[in-house]
Amino acid sequence: MSLTIDLLDETNEVSEKHIELVENLLQHAAKLENVGEAEVSVTFVTNEKIREINRDYRGKDQPTDVISFALEEMGEGEIEIVGDMPRVLGDIIISVERTREQAEEYGHSFERELGFLAVHGFLHLLGYDHMTKEEEKIMFGKQEEILSSFGLGRDSNA
Repeated sequence: MSLTIDLLDETNEVSEKHIELVENLLQHAAKLENVGEAEVSVTFVTNEKIREINRDYRGKDQPTDVISFALEEMGEGEIEIVGDMPRVLGDIIISVERTREQAEEYGHSFERELGFLAVHGFLHLLGYDHMTKEEEKIMFGKQEEILSSFGLGRDSNA
């Protein structure tokens, strides 16, 4: 029972160490969330690329830090196919530039910010959201729990 992670670095700027960090962290998150056999893809992009995606899919013409595309959300009239196939959770797209900028802005490490964004995107794929205060409390609590138990909590300088 594990998570298959397809990692793609379109920027050629993400070190092996950071790719490994994201991989291990998402495995950790999947275990804590009892995800089981599943697949997810993580793509590291530039601000320009994430701005295009944000504009084309969300109608917001500006760069953002992370975007998730969940593939499991059932549309109206869709039938869920249950079998031995692993669940394909979807895609997480992270802007490496924004990660760097925000780490500096918030005064914590690149690793902490990268981990935060990966977990944030992953939880969205699992159906968590932060549209209401209540949802936000649940999602952000989960995020912090995952990051802290992995050693990337708010107070760590990893």
